[in-house]
Amino acid sequence: MTGLTANNSIVVGVDGSEASLAALRWAAEQARVLRAEVVAVHAWEPCGTGLAPYAPVSARPTADEQRDQAAEVLASTVRTAFGARIDRPVRAVLIEGPPARVLLQQARGALLLALGRKAHRQQGLPAIGTVGRECLRNATLPVVAVPVAHRPVTPVRSAWTPVPTRSGVA
Repeated sequence: MTGLTANNSIVVGVDGSEASLAALRWAAEQARVLRAEVVAVHAWEPCGTGLAPYAPVSARPTADEQRDQAAEVLASTVRTAFGARIDRPVRAVLIEGPPARVLLQQARGALLLALGRKAHRQQGLPAIGTVGRECLRNATLPVVAVPVAHRPVTPVRSAWTPVPTRSGVA
């Protein structure tokens, strides 16, 4: 299966975390500068319920319920990142499958893949998770690991893009 992403896009892995919100916001700023589309991708897999084997079947979520929950994670993350009105091209994509594989497939042909990471190591855990590490190992395009920032991140600007000033004049 090949990725469905256009050449002028930035793919972002979205999982509802603060780190993925930071990556989505960063990608939107970069996309504005590059005049590219943002593709927010959430991969999900049906999972066990964590319930005891003798728990009633009615207590176990169905695949449809899990898909609906995954769709809500994606929609909620995009809403949280941009508010009710999105003023830039953002396409939300929900795909069932292993997250790293889905992200790499969707990023084929894209400008880059953006992933969130924790600001620093916490409790001895690496700043980037297993999905991010797998993407870094297997990517055929640039992968950007965007940290959770406690202050606004200034986007990289190209030489041909006017930089707005406080008065609105470049």
